[in-house]
Amino acid sequence: MEGGAIAQFLPLILIFAIMYFLLIRPQQKKMKEHTAMVEAVRRGDQVVTQGGVIGKVSKVKEGENEIEVEIAEGVKIRVVKSTIAQVLNKTEPAK
Repeated sequence: MEGGAIAQFLPLILIFAIMYFLLIRPQQKKMKEHTAMVEAVRRGDQVVTQGGVIGKVSKVKEGENEIEVEIAEGVKIRVVKSTIAQVLNKTEPAK
């Protein structure tokens, strides 16, 4: 009897395992990489926001969850850190 019950749940368990390794785990890895990229952003980096705006980081506000991005000479906007999609050019840390 117990063998029959396990045999009935085996396909369900296999489907869940496949879903975990093909969908859930890669998504979690991608989220960790994005979080690390956002935390590593510093002044002088060239970034692209999720809205497609390209600019250079002029100020990183440590206490808050936002940065200031210069999109043209003298034109600065405040952007939420998590909306950064990509870092194009990294600056070298000051020694």
